[in-house]
Amino acid sequence: MSQFISLEEAVAMTTLYREEKEKILADAFKGQNILCICETFDKDVIEKLLAKPGCAALRIYYGMDESLKVHAIIVAVNEKNEDILPKEAGLKDPDTGDDIAEQSRRCPDDCPPESPLNP
Repeated sequence: MSQFISLEEAVAMTTLYREEKEKILADAFKGQNILCICETFDKDVIEKLLAKPGCAALRIYYGMDESLKVHAIIVAVNEKNEDILPKEAGLKDPDTGDDIAEQSRRCPDDCPPESPLNP
């Protein structure tokens, strides 16, 4: 099964998302850019994840920062569909390596130029 879609499908989906994203939020969270339009990750970040030994795919999780803004969190995945995470990862000792990507350019506020996907 192909994971690719046409530009027409992508435009329809991103348009619907932009039109509806605030409607799914509780009133207290509307207008605060909780849900972003897009996030941009640098090529070298994606290449580092893809270069992890055993990497067969990338997985995108969604997390939330202290201001309740949603962020994409990207990790490499092995052929067994398992996340490839730091071996010494512990909940009390955050890792600062190159195993988990999150620091993207988030729109809003750091938006890309206009395109059919982001008019």
